[in-house]
Amino acid sequence: MPQLVTPATLYQTSFLAALVECHEEHRHLELGLTTLRAPETFARYVAALRAEENLRADDHSGRVPQTNLWWVDGDEFLGRIAIRHRLNAGLRSVGGHIGYETRPSRRHRGHATTMLATALPLAGALGIDPALITCDVANIISRRVIEANGGRYAGRDADELHFWVPTA
Repeated sequence: MPQLVTPATLYQTSFLAALVECHEEHRHLELGLTTLRAPETFARYVAALRAEENLRADDHSGRVPQTNLWWVDGDEFLGRIAIRHRLNAGLRSVGGHIGYETRPSRRHRGHATTMLATALPLAGALGIDPALITCDVANIISRRVIEANGGRYAGRDADELHFWVPTA
C-alpha cells in the first residue's frame, strides 16, 4: 500500500527510473541522471532534500523551508510532494504551500489524489490551514485532484489557478 516517506537512498533505483520517464517528457533535466547514478551523489541529493526543512527565515536565497516527501509502494518510487512551511511573493503566485507530482508511468491511478489527501494533515500540523495550491490553467487533472481534496477556487494569477484547501 502506498505511503509518504522521507526521501531515502534505498529508493535510488526506482527514483532514477522515474527520472528517465520525466526526462523523456523534457522535465527535470536539471537533475543529471548520470551524476545521480553514483551512490554518493544520490546520497547528497537526498540529504539536500531533507535539509530544506530547516531553512532559516534569514536565508537570503528566496527559498522557504519545505518538507519533501516521497510517495512509495514498497521500494517503488511513485511520486513526490513538497509542503512549503510558509509563502513568499513568488509562491503566492505560482506554487503555493503544496506541490506534487506523480511519475509518468504511474499517472491516472489515483496516486496524486491520495498523496495530497495524505499530506494535508501534515501541512495542518505545521500550522498551515488552509493551504494554497496552484495549478496551470491547462492542467485539468491537477485541478480535479485539488478539488477532490476540498479545494475551493480562489482566482487566477496569469496562467495559474489558485485554490484554498482545508488541511484539518
